[in-house]
Amino acid sequence: MSDLARRSLAEAIATFMLVFVGVGAIAGDLLGSGIGLPGVALAFGFVVASMVYAIGHLTGAHLNPAVTVAFWSAGKFPLSDVPAYISAQCVGATAAAALLHVLVGLDPAIGTTVPSNGLALAWTIEVIITFSLMFVIASVATDDRSVPGFAGVAIGMAVSMGALAGGPFSGGSMNPARSLGPALVTGTWTDHWVYWTAPFIGAVLGAAAYEIVRVAGTRPAAEPDIPRPTTEV
Repeated sequence: MSDLARRSLAEAIATFMLVFVGVGAIAGDLLGSGIGLPGVALAFGFVVASMVYAIGHLTGAHLNPAVTVAFWSAGKFPLSDVPAYISAQCVGATAAAALLHVLVGLDPAIGTTVPSNGLALAWTIEVIITFSLMFVIASVATDDRSVPGFAGVAIGMAVSMGALAGGPFSGGSMNPARSLGPALVTGTWTDHWVYWTAPFIGAVLGAAAYEIVRVAGTRPAAEPDIPRPTTEV
């Protein structure tokens, strides 16, 4: 198996876990667990944090086509690997959604992300929360001055915050693959284009924004002698 194939398989497994745990939490809530939006948001955040630590050293732990494209746009990921990563992420997400659909057997639209309270509002929120997520990822994954050992925690928290903020309006996806899996399995395509435009735009802007503020290779003027540790991802 080639190196790219191994990394793509790891991305597929991690994205499978993202959808299985996150959408599984939604199913549990519908079955009466009572965890609500905060519990679902934490489930998504926890699984992303876990997968960052599990495969970050192998693949960079993208788990998200928008993140993969954003890394490429910032010159941090080769274009030749982009199709394999995105394909693996979409396959993993779809497999998880299909398995949950068989196991749980609830409303066929379970776990889908559909705009509510206005299409424009949902699209705008998806851009903003994905921007925030990618800004955090770019910091902990590409800057060796970030605090070591906390990449998974930071990224998981960013996912949970985005889910909490965007959940009532757009479903808080931030991830085209996460939205594609349930949509493909259930046939629910209502305004699905939102989840293939807004996250890509938000992620690319988030990566670009961090490149602007990072001032590569320098340290804050007020702390010229403080050593900066390297990140684990």
